[in-house]
Amino acid sequence: MDFVKDVLTFLADNVFGQVPILIGLITLAGLLLQRKRFEDTLAGALRATIGVVILFIGVEIFTGGLTSFQTVLASAMNSTPPKADHSLNDFLGSQGGTIALVITVAFLLHVAIVRLFPAARYLYLTGHLMFWVSTVTVASLVTIAPDADQLTLVLCGAGFVAAYWTVQPLWMRPLMRKVMPDDRFGFAHTSSLTALLTGYAAKPLGSRDKHDTEKLKLPRQLSFFKDVNVSTALIISVIMLVAVAFADHGVVTKAAAELDPKLSPWVWALLVGLRFAGGIAILMFGVRMFLGEIVPAFKGFSDRVIPGTRPALDAPTIFPVAPTSVMVGFVTSTGVFLVCLGVFAGAGWFTLAPPMIMLFFVGGAAGVFGNVVAGWRGAVLGGVISGLVLAIGQAVTWGLFEKTAPELSALADPDWYAIAWLLKATDPVIGGASVWAIPVVALAATAATLLILGRRESRAAAEAEAAAETAASGNKTSLDKG
Repeated sequence: MDFVKDVLTFLADNVFGQVPILIGLITLAGLLLQRKRFEDTLAGALRATIGVVILFIGVEIFTGGLTSFQTVLASAMNSTPPKADHSLNDFLGSQGGTIALVITVAFLLHVAIVRLFPAARYLYLTGHLMFWVSTVTVASLVTIAPDADQLTLVLCGAGFVAAYWTVQPLWMRPLMRKVMPDDRFGFAHTSSLTALLTGYAAKPLGSRDKHDTEKLKLPRQLSFFKDVNVSTALIISVIMLVAVAFADHGVVTKAAAELDPKLSPWVWALLVGLRFAGGIAILMFGVRMFLGEIVPAFKGFSDRVIPGTRPALDAPTIFPVAPTSVMVGFVTSTGVFLVCLGVFAGAGWFTLAPPMIMLFFVGGAAGVFGNVVAGWRGAVLGGVISGLVLAIGQAVTWGLFEKTAPELSALADPDWYAIAWLLKATDPVIGGASVWAIPVVALAATAATLLILGRRESRAAAEAEAAAETAASGNKTSLDKG
């Protein structure tokens, strides 16, 4: 038993927890299954791995600036996060092994579901979110079933998480088909509920054809905003300079000293904006590089191992489709969140912590999906919805994790809040003793959904085939008469 546990933990820590390794191994296996030449297989796997590494280098560059920005912004808004008796580090120290086991067991179960049900279609491959979804799930289970042993937490958590990984890319599929008409890959990110809400809410606002963010006509004097790198650097630099002007001098000086002790806070603010833009450019390059390898390589899995499957990938994979929409969503979500911060603080309700990294990825993704439905109006709406969800979600969920890891509410994406409150809602219904009902219901609902989808797809395929045969028969009759 200990050996199995050690193997599962090793896989969680060294494969599923290391996204470049996971993507590289899947690319390698896919190319081997296609019987590509040795040199093509090796080069393809390495290019995919390096692409992910480059992506994360870009993320590290701009998120480093956003972390400092978050500190300065909180100071400028005179905002101090609420104190907590427990920390995320403490929770990971006590439940880290359980989380690692949930990741591995859930992924194996997810693969089995996708293999068994053709309608499942997508294999969830966003490695770092595998960790966070599992962490949020375990924290929620510990809250509603504090006396549960590790085996119960692992199996119950894995069943629920596997169901989420299977279904989440599916409910995003209709919107993703508008972003990626060729259905090369799915969307696997915990901003999905905000993106989905944006997609439906944006429908009355117009159409992409008339208001596409990427095709906006600007006056000649403002034409430089069409270059996403230039507009990104300018917008973030201006926000940073305003934040520096109102923040505590000691806080700003300390943040600037982390980059260079001799650096002026004003110059530091400009450099943060420039580094942010540079990080985004690097991220985009890495995305294009690894997508160029993982998508065609995955055909090996689709043909030989799990027929009909596609990879479901992280949010940045859609950013190159509409980079201007990403910035519109990010800036709008940040503005709305700051308004909420001021309102909440003024009302004495809750002191928010600006989650800049989440505002970028969640707001940016919602911006892309809003744009594909209603152009710039949809992108703005996506930012508004993202800012509201992150602000309200943080405020109402902090207490839910009070006994485990309250920081989870400040680090959260929208789906985290949904998972936490969904599991909390089961507490008065099932009670801690019946926690096994959670994975049973989740997996049963997933299976039922996949069966219904499978029947619909089979019926649609049969109708399309019948229509094609009718058309072919009609053409043949016309030719005979001619």
